[in-house]
Amino acid sequence: MTDGAYLYILKCADGSYYIGTTRTELDLRIAQHNAGTFGGYTKSRRPVILVFSQWFERITDAIECERKLKKWSRAKKEAFMRGDFTELHELAKRGPHDPSRRPPSAGSSG
Repeated sequence: MTDGAYLYILKCADGSYYIGTTRTELDLRIAQHNAGTFGGYTKSRRPVILVFSQWFERITDAIECERKLKKWSRAKKEAFMRGDFTELHELAKRGPHDPSRRPPSAGSSG
């Protein structure tokens, strides 16, 4: 397990997603996020829960996937986590101004 890494997605208390990579065990990493060990995005959005993870044999592949996913819309991230590649393909065809790619309005659970 020394060369590879996990890509992981956390759902934060505010409903947003955090995407990261780690070489450590996932349980330890999630505990670190929930303890506020890391400053930054998740510290003010605790508790967090793990909603997706994938092991990569090479950490560079995990990091590349992380960077790609961080640019995606919420809808695309959710389709990816569900393994709904048909929906993911459809969402990829839509432009950035399509209504399905807009962030949820205030008060919705988007």
